[in-house]
Amino acid sequence: MRLFFAINFSEETQSQLAALRDELRAKSVRGNFSATENIHLTLVFLGECDAKQLSAAKAAADSLKIEEMNIRIDRLGRFRRDGGDTWWAGIAENDALLTLQRNLTKNLTSAGFRLESRKYSPHITLARKVLTEVQPSQVEPFGETVRSVQLMKSERVQGKLTYAAIHTV
Repeated sequence: MRLFFAINFSEETQSQLAALRDELRAKSVRGNFSATENIHLTLVFLGECDAKQLSAAKAAADSLKIEEMNIRIDRLGRFRRDGGDTWWAGIAENDALLTLQRNLTKNLTSAGFRLESRKYSPHITLARKVLTEVQPSQVEPFGETVRSVQLMKSERVQGKLTYAAIHTV
């Protein structure tokens, strides 16, 4: 199973993120736009895991101390890619979020997971392979208080990419 850790948002925040996605879609020639129910903030991507790794991932997460934190979304940006850019909503600087991600990564590495070594850049993917004249910009800040982290399973159900929370801390 394909797994990752994420912060999922309330319906209100998801709706605001979907509105940003829809504005981008309206001004784009093409793109692969995230389904509203799939919009999330990835903390750590694990990739393909077996049952033993699933158990280890749950244990690594359960040993975390999750403290309430405010997540503020304040900008739209992109990662340039051949064939179309990846567009995202950016998170305002957040030491609590970075500490949480660092601690989760440390716990998972100690449990034997081999993770990406690149610097964590918190963002919420809104679309991939986008062709548009839109430029990155600031947005009216919005967000919410976060109190939990989910271990997510990614799979295709009847051809549709679906994310499901299988463990919550």
